[in-house]
Amino acid sequence: MRIELDFNSPEAIYIQLRNQIVMQIAQEQLRDGDSLPSVRCLAGELGVNMHTVNKAYAMLRQEGYLKLDRRRGAVISVQISNKAEEMTKVNEYMQMIVAQAICKEITKDEMKQLIEEMYDTFLVIEEEE
Repeated sequence: MRIELDFNSPEAIYIQLRNQIVMQIAQEQLRDGDSLPSVRCLAGELGVNMHTVNKAYAMLRQEGYLKLDRRRGAVISVQISNKAEEMTKVNEYMQMIVAQAICKEITKDEMKQLIEEMYDTFLVIEEEE
């Protein structure tokens, strides 16, 4: 697992960590059943506080991306409890993105193109592996 943190970013470190793990799951660099490093180990590798890693792991667990196993620690386990619920969550995230796009005069067609390109990028990554 390769994580690169930007300590100068206004985005919190635990959010950067969470986002990179989700991206790696989407790109199938991390798969169901893969174990993540222990909180202590990853914190040491990244040079961050253990509470930062713990917060990212807790967030991922709450969002249904991993489970905590007493023997194996944090394990990738993507849970889809309810598709309608998941769609609602994605809708909430995307509202701000669409609002920002509108403010910056990015058209609906340009947004569609961006989304299609992103999906194509993920699909190409999956096919290459």
